[in-house]
Formats: sequence, C-alpha cells, structure tokens
Amino acid sequence: MMRMGKRNRAWRRLYKWSGMGNGMETTKLLISRNIKLYRRDKAAVFFSLLSMLITLALMILFLGSMNSDTIVNLLAEYGGVRDAVKDRMNAEHLVRVWTLAGIVLINCVTVTMTVMGNLVQDEEEGRLASFYIAPVGRGYITLGYILSAWLIGAGMSLLTLAFGNLFLMGKGEGFGIQTCMVLTGMILVNSFFYAALSYLLTLFVHSQGAWSAILSITGTLVGFLGAVYLPMIMLPEKVGMVLKALPILHGASMMRRVSVQGVLRETFAGLPAEVLEGYCEGMGVTVSVRGEILSVMTQVAFVVSFSIVIVTAAVLISKYRSVRER
Repeated sequence: MMRMGKRNRAWRRLYKWSGMGNGMETTKLLISRNIKLYRRDKAAVFFSLLSMLITLALMILFLGSMNSDTIVNLLAEYGGVRDAVKDRMNAEHLVRVWTLAGIVLINCVTVTMTVMGNLVQDEEEGRLASFYIAPVGRGYITLGYILSAWLIGAGMSLLTLAFGNLFLMGKGEGFGIQTCMVLTGMILVNSFFYAALSYLLTLFVHSQGAWSAILSITGTLVGFLGAVYLPMIMLPEKVGMVLKALPILHGASMMRRVSVQGVLRETFAGLPAEVLEGYCEGMGVTVSVRGEILSVMTQVAFVVSFSIVIVTAAVLISKYRSVRER
C-alpha cells in the first residue's frame, strides 16, 4: 500500500507539471521517477549484476581456455621461436579483455530493456493512458522513458567496466585513463541506441508477460548477434554478412577494438600483419565490408544514425498509438 501511495504521488506530481505545459519538466520528472522505480526494485538491480558476473565467469572458465589455446597455437605456427610462457600470458590477457568488452555490450542491451519494462507495466496498469490525455506532447513522454533507460543502462554498463577493470588491475593488466574515457563514450552511444530500440519494441507489447519472454530471448540472442558467445570465424559466412548489417556487432567491435589494442600489439609482435588482421576479423575486433576494414568512427556513426532513425520512428508511432485503459 505504501509503495502504491508513493507511485500515485509521483503521478500526481507528473500530471501537475504536464498541466503547466512544461514538457521538459515532465521529461525530467519521468526520468527521476523511472530511475527511482528501478533502484527500488532490488531484485532487478541484483539480477542485472548477477547475470553479468555469471556470463563473465562462464566465458572465462569455458570459452577462455579454448580461445587462448587458439591464440597460442597461432603464435607457434607463424611466430617461429618464441617464449611460450609469455605467449600464454598474453593470450589469456587478450581473451579476458575481449570477453569484458562483449559483456559490457550485453549489459547495454539487457539493462535498458529491463528498465523499459516500466513502460509496459504503466500501460498494463492504466497509468500511461491517463497520462497521454494530459496537455503535453507525447514526444516528451517518449524522451522520459528513453532517457531514463539510457542513464540506467549506461550506469550499470560503466559499473561493469569498473569491476572488470579492477579485476584486470589485480593481474597488472588494467586499462589506462584514456582507454576508459573512450570506452565510456562508446557505452553512452550504445546504451542510447538500445534504450531507443527497447522503447520502439514496447510500443508493440501490451503485457508484462510478453515483455518478460522477449527479455529472456534477447538475453540469449544478443550474445550471438554480437559474436560474443561464438566468434565470427565460427559462424557461417552468410550469417556473418547479416550480422555486419546490425548495429550490435559494430557496437561490440568498436569496444573490443579500443580495449585490446595494447595487448594485441604485444601478443602478435613479430608476426606478419596478415595474421593479426585475420585474427581481428575472425574474433569480431574489426569488421570489413567488401574487403575494407571499417574505422571506429564509421561504426560509431552507423550506431548513431540508427539511433536517430529509431527515436524518430518511436516518436511518430507514439503520437498515433492507442493504449490500453483501465
């Protein structure tokens, strides 16, 4: 009862602001309200962190050994006489950093979608319909939901990066300040894209049960679409071509590229450039189209362009969308 009372007070305040016609204040209030709802749901916060830790552990324990063995064998085949112990250490470091970049990308997707469940719940319980009749543009409401999911998704992903970096620092392998700043910018870009995409998806979902099912499927699918669970080299060529047309692969690629650049140079020192290029493309560190490797800025622009298109579509659909009343 107390929880419902707090929610009702929040909506009365929200209606008060919308009645004044102050759209940006309405957006700010929606953002604050959705963030508080997420923080209040301790289970959602706990499982957001737990799923990240479980995935990270599984990747390191099961796939990590296989991937590091592949690197060591590659170095032995093309590198001539080398220090086997040092190669093994570099390979394990490379796999850990590669894995961390993929886990951060997964959090950008799953956490934003979890937060966007507030919108589905609001519609199912009739609150969204009452708010839509208030004298405020629906675009401000759209931004309120998208920006709250973006802030929480980015925050949890940055927390994942921080935990991962502390783990790497414990092994003497942490990221520098410049790398962390670049990764922070990439997290913000990717989180915004998935917040916008999540909002667009919720416009076609009208029950929490359906949204929970979508979350379950997405949590598994995102690892494959971003070539996190299976590297690009292990996927059929046609599947790889499809993935290259999706922003999720480019989001994972740009973060891997920045994360592994230092350890890549050290690991593949003395090997032909073709070996390094082949490894990077096979592991999704770089993405090539028609034989040309896409730059990081091109990939960022690709994700940003998709974000603009999706936000525009979401605002237009919201404008004419009818919602369930209670």
